[in-house]
Amino acid sequence: MSVEPYREITFDKDGDGPAGQSAALAALARQGVTDLVLLAHGWNSSPSGATRLCSDFFAPFPALFGPGVEAGYAGVIWPSMMFTDEPVPDYRALVTVLPEKEPVLGRLAELLALAPAEEAAFAEFGELLRELTDVPRCGAGVPSVSGVAQSVPEFLVADPVEVCALFTEALEGRTEQDFGEGLKRYWKGAREALRQATYYVMKRRAGRVGEFGLGPLLGEVARAAPGLRVHLVGHSMGARLVAYALRGLPAEARPVASVTLLQGAFSHYAFAARLPHDPRRSGALRDMQRRVRGPVVACYSRHDTALGVMYPLASRLAGDSESLTGVPGGLLGSDDPRWGAIGHDGVQAVPGTARRTVADVPYEGVPGSGCVNVDAAEVVRSHSDIRRPELARVVVAAARAGRP
Repeated sequence: MSVEPYREITFDKDGDGPAGQSAALAALARQGVTDLVLLAHGWNSSPSGATRLCSDFFAPFPALFGPGVEAGYAGVIWPSMMFTDEPVPDYRALVTVLPEKEPVLGRLAELLALAPAEEAAFAEFGELLRELTDVPRCGAGVPSVSGVAQSVPEFLVADPVEVCALFTEALEGRTEQDFGEGLKRYWKGAREALRQATYYVMKRRAGRVGEFGLGPLLGEVARAAPGLRVHLVGHSMGARLVAYALRGLPAEARPVASVTLLQGAFSHYAFAARLPHDPRRSGALRDMQRRVRGPVVACYSRHDTALGVMYPLASRLAGDSESLTGVPGGLLGSDDPRWGAIGHDGVQAVPGTARRTVADVPYEGVPGSGCVNVDAAEVVRSHSDIRRPELARVVVAAARAGRP
């Protein structure tokens, strides 16, 4: 590890972790730590990979904090999977994070390898996806992280041949029917369907770990060490995790001094009081920025194709029952603002959101509260390109702004 003192906090898929983790963080305050920087990784296939990310990311920090700050560091390790631009997640990586689904994953991998040209095989594939995601065949809602039923992505309950055909057309950039190749061609779309299904599982998991794991843990830390300032940082799905931790904080606890979201893989409307396309509805994290003593900073990059193309596809199919009916402009709909990611264009529909570029921050700093968008395209060239000293400076600027 590149920094000291460093602690690791671990959670299982339900947000449960070993006893004594909050006490270990609170003990840092008694050792003189004033500011705790806590990083939640995104989709990683192994805990060791997450630890390496923490070590690389934290390396510039000791030289950036000024006088009066004694920094401590922590990594949040949670069971996730690698989020890459590959057309389907690696089967072995999936088993490591979904061990209870190994028989289902094994059969899914077998079908994808064989690519049988029969409708019955696609029907079986659809049933296996529903079993993987714990979605009932009828498409009834499943509990969300707050216990309220949430809608099921349409692609999990629609006709599997139609779903795989439309995914194939979207990936190949064509919309005409080509029956000359038969059903076998649609297994390319089936691979994307598996990818989207695992995305759906991990999206739910990140929210749950944040709300029921990290949020309550931070509440315990606040009670034991009320003077410790916590600075949350999250990458990709880890950004979703730390954002949902705000929802899980006890009402009286305000330990979080700043939040920095790096290429966040969740809706850019999450903090909005009203959705532009439906003013009757609000974002899932409406006004949660008010639970932070300092700023909520969203770093985004137009070069992030994972969030600029594949995230809108996943979000659209999760939230629109008409997504599979063939809308002009193609299935992706990446130009539809309803499905944008916070890591692609920043916080949206929150009045007063400030704007900076990554080059501006060392000179201008960031506001002391509210939402701040930081265009990081100058240094972030892909979804996982966050091992950058420029981003460390953004986190430190947010931490300074969040100090009393």
